[in-house]
Amino acid sequence: MSRPASLFALLAAVIVALIVIQGSFFIVDPTEQALVLRFGEPVRDVIGAPGLYAKWPLVDSVIPVDKRILDLDAPKQEVLVSDNQRLEVDAFIRYRIADPLKFYQSVGTIQGANDQLDGMLNSAVRRILGEASVSDIVRDKREALMSEIRDQLKAATERYGLDVVDVRIRRANLPPENSEAVYRRMQTERQQRAATFRAQGSQQSQQIKAEADRKVTVTIAQAQQEAEQIRGQGDAERNRIFAESYGKDPDFFAFYRSMQAYETALKAGDSRLVLSPKSDFFRFFATPTPPPAPEPKPAPPAASQPTQ
Repeated sequence: MSRPASLFALLAAVIVALIVIQGSFFIVDPTEQALVLRFGEPVRDVIGAPGLYAKWPLVDSVIPVDKRILDLDAPKQEVLVSDNQRLEVDAFIRYRIADPLKFYQSVGTIQGANDQLDGMLNSAVRRILGEASVSDIVRDKREALMSEIRDQLKAATERYGLDVVDVRIRRANLPPENSEAVYRRMQTERQQRAATFRAQGSQQSQQIKAEADRKVTVTIAQAQQEAEQIRGQGDAERNRIFAESYGKDPDFFAFYRSMQAYETALKAGDSRLVLSPKSDFFRFFATPTPPPAPEPKPAPPAASQPTQ
């Protein structure tokens, strides 16, 4: 064999060896899982850990499958809800590939999975939201409705090797031609509720004020009653003391009462009294001490009766 032919054969052998060596190993990315097939049939379990792996060259084929959470934004669609209102619903779905073999055998690619999920999501949204009202979708049962859609899709996509993680309704809006009428109706309802709340508040306010006025009246009446009782007890005690004082010293009591009378009658001002100086009212001005009480006259002797 000539030298050039030998060099060519050696080069060819090296190239074939490199191809064989390159085809004998494969790398699994951290974001992927690998499915190893031999003539279309799996020969080992799904490889989920990243790293370098060996395979039979030219016989085994490696199918990389994404193991991250994937998303699909469904196009906006119009839904007729239970109260004959039309809503424009914009939803999205989050899923992951749970069984790479089923995924590969059923849909094959992520685009194929998206096509299947798109139709299933639109059908589930129409079916579930069609049985709900506008208030349920917008406010009252939004979370429960999204959970119901997710559960139905989760059960329906198991045969494709998919696991639905979440379904969300991004927007649920009325068509432009209906929005203005619905907003006016909502505004009227809110105004009616506000008027009801104000009327209830005014009624409660009047009740509270009436109860407070009643308590004030009762409290004042009770206080006045107790005051009159205390005042009467004080007057009785004062009279008792005066009576005891008069019994102990009538002269001092007469003097004390006269001083009180002077203080009351002779106040500063324009009052004028026209009294005789010999009036009994001024007796303490003439004589500091009251005149002695007249001695009792002796009783006349009893008439003698004739003796028999």
